Amino acid sequence: MTAATPKGERRRQALVEAAVELLSEGGLEAVRHRAVAERAGLPLASTTYYFTSLDDLVAAAVEHEARAELATGRARLDELADELRTVDAVTELLLDLLLGYDSRDGGTKPVLLRYERLVGSPRRPYLAPLMRELGGELHELLAEILTRSGMPVGRERLLELIALVDGAVVNALIESAPDPRAAARRMLRPKLG
Repeated sequence: MTAATPKGERRRQALVEAAVELLSEGGLEAVRHRAVAERAGLPLASTTYYFTSLDDLVAAAVEHEARAELATGRARLDELADELRTVDAVTELLLDLLLGYDSRDGGTKPVLLRYERLVGSPRRPYLAPLMRELGGELHELLAEILTRSGMPVGRERLLELIALVDGAVVNALIESAPDPRAAARRMLRPKLG
């Protein structure tokens, strides 16, 4: 709502970062006024002072996290310019963006939380425009990675690759596979090579 002073901006940012942490640890349901305020070390009233509603706070957290991932992905694309000639490097960068960087450590939790957020967002209509915008930016970045890697794809092919990863991950989660990223890698890598 308001954060006109540097102190206000710092407090608002602290609340957003606390909400991002909660989102990453426990999904959309974990972001609550009290939990965010406690995590940020701020009074409970600050959540309603700086955000018009819990929906506004959740949207700010989702956007902050997604924009940080996109920025990291763009930076990695520039850093890996030479390495992006290998299918393995391209595969890992695409999986970083689709499954999150935390998925590199293996295990189901980071991937499960990410997919719960993605699948749960349609139940939150206030997130729909933001999710469409962020999804469009993600698709542009994925297409740029593939183009700069010498593997340009059209929109339909890109959507097929994303659906392939999503399907592999969902199947791995259903089967309680210990590493959904590995399952996605097994499906995606041959399609890029």
